[in-house]
Amino acid sequence: MSMIPMRTHLQLSKHPTRSLIPHRRSLLQMEDCNNRRCHYVRAHITASKKVIEGVSDELNSVASQNMDFAPTRRRVRSAFLPVQQQLDHVLFKMPAPEIQMEEKYEMSSKGVEIFWKSWRPPPGVTMKAALFFCHGYGDTCTFFFEGIAKKVAKAGYAVYAMDYPSFGLSEGLHGYIHSFDEMVDHVIEQYARIRGMEELRGLHHFLLGQSMGGAVALKVHLKQPTEWDGVVLVAPMCKIAEDVTPPAPILKALAIISNFLPEAKLFPQKDLAELAFRIPLKRKMTAFNVIAYSDQMRLRTAVELIKATRDIESQLEKVSSPLLILHGAADKVTDPQVSKYLYNKACSEDKTLKLYEESYHSILEGEPDDRILEVINDIISWLDSHSTLM
Repeated sequence: MSMIPMRTHLQLSKHPTRSLIPHRRSLLQMEDCNNRRCHYVRAHITASKKVIEGVSDELNSVASQNMDFAPTRRRVRSAFLPVQQQLDHVLFKMPAPEIQMEEKYEMSSKGVEIFWKSWRPPPGVTMKAALFFCHGYGDTCTFFFEGIAKKVAKAGYAVYAMDYPSFGLSEGLHGYIHSFDEMVDHVIEQYARIRGMEELRGLHHFLLGQSMGGAVALKVHLKQPTEWDGVVLVAPMCKIAEDVTPPAPILKALAIISNFLPEAKLFPQKDLAELAFRIPLKRKMTAFNVIAYSDQMRLRTAVELIKATRDIESQLEKVSSPLLILHGAADKVTDPQVSKYLYNKACSEDKTLKLYEESYHSILEGEPDDRILEVINDIISWLDSHSTLM
């Protein structure tokens, strides 16, 4: 799931803030008896963040840690894996018979440790093509996307995904984008390494970008216009409407301030899950995506996102790849009209736009099961029609 509001430039985060773990002296005060201990832990967590319903006080305490840096995020993810795998959501119940999964950490040329994961078809199934995923703002490739990847891999595709620097399990200050272009370069470098593997040679390679990941995928395509065989965009962030774009003087001021306080969390927080997820029960499950960045947006990050969308908007007519754009017609996070604008501006001769009536932003995660499966199957059908076995 990814949530970048297009209708306001101030409401740019989606979950409550996370607190630090209790002070050691406070922890010692919990040792009197189990009842007092449980009451204290519950009171501490309640005061600092929403309690994740259905998990123990110990896990809630784990989830409340400061996850600014990757080692903590990795420990928290490991602690929550068994719970996540039991969630009552179609994506976590996705059958994965003999799907070959692998997780790796790899050092980039800029010295950043990058996490990436692969899902490959079962042994004996002919690999049709490779799909490379770009996740949304604050997100990770290790939560909802797991079920999507399994479904696509079962259909005969090798699926690859990475966490950007400073997001998910990759190294870096949580939620911080120093340069959108540098982040895109990390994606290009990591996926170039994967695409060079022997098993993928001769296959078609496609990009899949969701929300902010749509902006990442478009930037990758614009930097490598002949390297990809198609781009799939889901509720993409590729243009901010003029009526909600900050005036030029304010943008200039923000850019200047970001040079002095780049990591500052100055943008007001707002929980956008209600806007992004149509089904309330599925909306509640976002709390289990514990390593998603859920604090206020950092100032430099906000400036970089605005700059990136303006740059993309100025180059939409250069989008030449075969293009599939999918968007919820009732999306209040990224405007479906922007997808129509992209569809009309792109110079690609092979382009398709599909809007899903009544659907919100998170059409791959927050809709009724039949709609989620419909969207995934639409992606697979498009890939099938654009993949040629070599």
